[in-house]
Amino acid sequence: MIIKGSRVLVVGAGKTGVACADFLNQRGARVTLTDIKKDFQIKDVVDRFKDTSVVIKAGGYPDVDSHSTDLVIVSPGVPLDVPPIKQALEKGIPVWSELELAFRMFNVPVVAVTGTNGKTTTTALIGAMFKDAGRSVVVAGNIGVPLIEKVPEITPDHVVVVEVSSFQLERIETFKPRVGIVLNLTPDHLDRHGNFENYARAKERIFLNQCGEDFSILNYDDKYVRKMAQSTKGQVIFFSTRHTLEQGAYLFNDAVHVVLGDSGNWVLNRGDIYIKGEHNVQNALAAILAGAVMGLERESMGKTLKTFRGVPHRLEFVDEIGGVKYVNDSKGTNPDASIKALMAFDEPIVLIAGGKNKGSDFSEFAEVVKKKARAVVLLGEAADEIFYALKKKGFEEIHRESSFERAVYHAGEVARPGEVVLLSPACASWDMFNNYEERGDLFKKLVASLRR
Repeated sequence: MIIKGSRVLVVGAGKTGVACADFLNQRGARVTLTDIKKDFQIKDVVDRFKDTSVVIKAGGYPDVDSHSTDLVIVSPGVPLDVPPIKQALEKGIPVWSELELAFRMFNVPVVAVTGTNGKTTTTALIGAMFKDAGRSVVVAGNIGVPLIEKVPEITPDHVVVVEVSSFQLERIETFKPRVGIVLNLTPDHLDRHGNFENYARAKERIFLNQCGEDFSILNYDDKYVRKMAQSTKGQVIFFSTRHTLEQGAYLFNDAVHVVLGDSGNWVLNRGDIYIKGEHNVQNALAAILAGAVMGLERESMGKTLKTFRGVPHRLEFVDEIGGVKYVNDSKGTNPDASIKALMAFDEPIVLIAGGKNKGSDFSEFAEVVKKKARAVVLLGEAADEIFYALKKKGFEEIHRESSFERAVYHAGEVARPGEVVLLSPACASWDMFNNYEERGDLFKKLVASLRR
């Protein structure tokens, strides 16, 4: 599709929608940006485009037909059952995600990472491996910067490493990564997808257009991910922390073994992986395989693994005060993510949990909390659900607070020297914050205030 002169409706005026509208406008498209929120609620967006030809339609959606619209771009946070999307699909008008739009703008290899948890860490680690190896790399996507914003930087020498969500994958047509990675699958975003099967199908679309020259890197330990090997046309390579593999990457006797045919076999000490936790070993295995099939040298990747310190809000060490460590895992937005965070520590834990539940069950989470935590401080909309799940498992030391500030201070009061205060809410942040970053940043600010 030729962008210049095309009539494009961008649905959703969040960060991604604004980036798409800006990109399309600069390339001569006739852009309408629409959002269900009213003008005054998106005033910064209205102000941003007031001196451009972008038309803002706020407070509701315009009707869509082939006489007014050539293409619809849907932002990740917008459900596919809103009127303009349904109308476009019914009338045969293309509906793309930002990922699909961006992919059509360049012709370089893509390494794409998806899964329920670990996406951002793995994406950042792969990006660091390419950078440390002296390769030109763009890192973008759900990691914080929409890929469409990075398109102008991409040259023929670049590799693109992108974190992709189930929402973005729902509306792809041609998106085709050279390397597609699925890290794990546990129930998440069920409020959007309806059930786990729909969620899994959306994730599996990362392999939709792959062929024999591409690579599908899959977690052998996850039965849902392992099953995807049957549907992809890419070359399947597994990683595992629980099984030895004839080919792929696996953990055995505290050493990482990489077995990749022509690339040879090599071994890395687990202790050489700086980032903490078994889940991060899985992330590292996936990253090693991605780097290896893309031609990175093992020595270079090994150096990166020794120095890569993770990303903010994922098991981020904040401070140690009075013998108590404070760790920010605000990205623990579902029970499985927080289970992995809890399992990363040997020390007793005072856990801060709660927020907005995205349709998850807390039974398994409560079982792990009982084993790993000495005390829990609850807050947010899901506090009752988590409280009863913990009580059902026989966990007793539960404290409740109405504000985030009080929860952090209370956790600090409860914690003893040698323990860890862990913010890993097992819930989304939307009942109290705009996003998990805002929640994590406030946690760090409050911890800093404890030193005064």
